[in-house]
Amino acid sequence: MALQLYNTLTRRKEPFEPAEPGRVRMYDCGPTVYSYTHIGHLRPALVADVLARYLRSLGFEVVHITNFTDVDDRIINRANEEGVTAEAFANRYIDDYLDCMRRLGITTVDRYVRVTDHIADIIAMIDRLVTNGHAYPLDGDVYYDVTSKEDYGKLAGRSLDEMLAGARVAVDERKHHPMDFALWKGVKPGEPSWPSPWGPGRPGWHIECSAMSLRYLGDHIDIHAGGDDLIFPHHENEIAQSEAFTGDAPFVRYWVHNGMLQIDQTKMSKSLGNFIRLHELLDRFPAPAVRLFMLTTQYRKPMNYSEAAIGEAERGWARLRQAREHLRQALGAPAPQRAPVAVEEELVDAEGAGAAATAVPSRRQSADALRQAVLAAQTAFTAAMDDDLNTAGALGAVFDLVRAVNSALAGPREREPLAEAERALNAMLEVLGLAAEPAAAAGDDRLLEGLMALLLDLREEARSYRDWAAADRIRERLAAMGVAVEDTAAGPRWQLTQEAPAPRA
Repeated sequence: MALQLYNTLTRRKEPFEPAEPGRVRMYDCGPTVYSYTHIGHLRPALVADVLARYLRSLGFEVVHITNFTDVDDRIINRANEEGVTAEAFANRYIDDYLDCMRRLGITTVDRYVRVTDHIADIIAMIDRLVTNGHAYPLDGDVYYDVTSKEDYGKLAGRSLDEMLAGARVAVDERKHHPMDFALWKGVKPGEPSWPSPWGPGRPGWHIECSAMSLRYLGDHIDIHAGGDDLIFPHHENEIAQSEAFTGDAPFVRYWVHNGMLQIDQTKMSKSLGNFIRLHELLDRFPAPAVRLFMLTTQYRKPMNYSEAAIGEAERGWARLRQAREHLRQALGAPAPQRAPVAVEEELVDAEGAGAAATAVPSRRQSADALRQAVLAAQTAFTAAMDDDLNTAGALGAVFDLVRAVNSALAGPREREPLAEAERALNAMLEVLGLAAEPAAAAGDDRLLEGLMALLLDLREEARSYRDWAAADRIRERLAAMGVAVEDTAAGPRWQLTQEAPAPRA
């Protein structure tokens, strides 16, 4: 089965086929930067990142654009309260967002674009909409005429009358229709502004994404992503103004919307005190654990954050990291010396050979079982990802492979099946964005691995001389520093424990 995506516009899953074979144009709505990045911002960013990763793994060239809304009523008001410019105020939160994305390994965005860098594009687009009769100036403002396009409301699946009945629309007798929305807002005291044919002012909210996506991706987008809270009015209005501007449809081939995130089954709200800043979360939990948590629910479903859920994700990440480390150690170390007589031959002359053979698989049986597990995991992973990006199912395939790897490492084994398992596991984790270590620790890991190899070599040398006291001292000192050492038939293994001891004062 090829990749299928649920398209909000058609309300069904559809086989994914970009307009240009082999090349995908993707746009997703980034944040309005009036406060620090919170966990709710992460879900749409992560969905777009994983989708881009998977498309690239399938061989597509992906051009991925994300925007920042850096001029807005909330930005202007809060900047004025602080006595700083709107630009300086917005830059503070853009920097915070980008740092969070870096820590989380969200790396597929080719360009982050800002509204204030594209005022000329926005004005040119509004000017054409006025010229072709889809928009009208009014006292320094410019409004889009929703009645000028017959299919307005097609994304939300509602008529104008239905949308008007359910909307909170401020009464403005000047507008041609109550649902008409602002493309340009005339300047007010204390606001930043730019010159335009209709007087100084600034863009309305909806026009920005249309102008910037047209600038970088052309008249048609393959995928437009964002939270399902943006379906109406933001994305509905994007469709209307973009298709009115180009005179061609569809503006977007596939609308991909993620469900909302709740905190302990309650909607996030600053008034409720359940707003979780992303930086604070990343200071408490490893970034891959946070990322893994977000992938445990298929993107279209509502998702609930809780301390128990993020703790389980942290334990899951520890299992993944441990399995990868054990694989690296097994493949980096020489194969353990074994008796020249095959296991099957040893068992032939023994009483109860059948039972023993069943209890202790041969090296060949272990290798075959691991190869089968690799193939099964790859098949299940692809089937899940092809089914509308079902990351929960994909993670299930990953952990199935981890269990098979751990089983193979515990018994007689061959190098090549382990190498195949490592390649398969890394490929799946790369798609999910879980292959790399946290960005801040990447440089330290090489040093840590080298030092650990040296210490374990010294410990093995002490053991070879039967200097058990020295070997125990090394192990105990490592344990005190948060490193657990396990002696196995294949040699010693080590891993960082979940809770390293606090430094001494």
